[in-house]
Amino acid sequence: MAGQFRSYVWDPLLILSQIVLMQTVYYGSLGLWLALVDGLVRSTPSLDQMFDAEILGFSTPPGRLSMMSFVLNALTCALGLLYFIRRGKQCLDFTVTVHFFHLLGCWFYSSRFPSALTWWLVQAVCIALMAVIGEYLCMRTELKEIPLNSAPKSNV
Repeated sequence: MAGQFRSYVWDPLLILSQIVLMQTVYYGSLGLWLALVDGLVRSTPSLDQMFDAEILGFSTPPGRLSMMSFVLNALTCALGLLYFIRRGKQCLDFTVTVHFFHLLGCWFYSSRFPSALTWWLVQAVCIALMAVIGEYLCMRTELKEIPLNSAPKSNV
């Protein structure tokens, strides 16, 4: 189709590499946020903080700190969407994909399906934050002016 502004070509290798990259950003930044929070309160880091649904909760300080890390991670991953995905239309798709693989990881790690209501609430809030902020950032860059003339202007 000649005349389309931005034609979309199906590229499974690109999509797969973006999924792997976003998973890496997700777990890398979550690990950094959890390590930072654990360092501040002098707690021992554990994979349970990432993958055990029972850890997250309002009643204990470690649960609240883990929830805070997940929310901060959603903001960090929104930046990952901006730098690596760069399309506002695809932000929700990649956000849901990242969290779906996280659900599978939690299920595999703890050998049971996450049933804690708090875990589901935290994931829903993180999906909403990551998708909306990522889409906002991507749309801002997509709507920037495109310079048509690269030559310097002269006063005649």
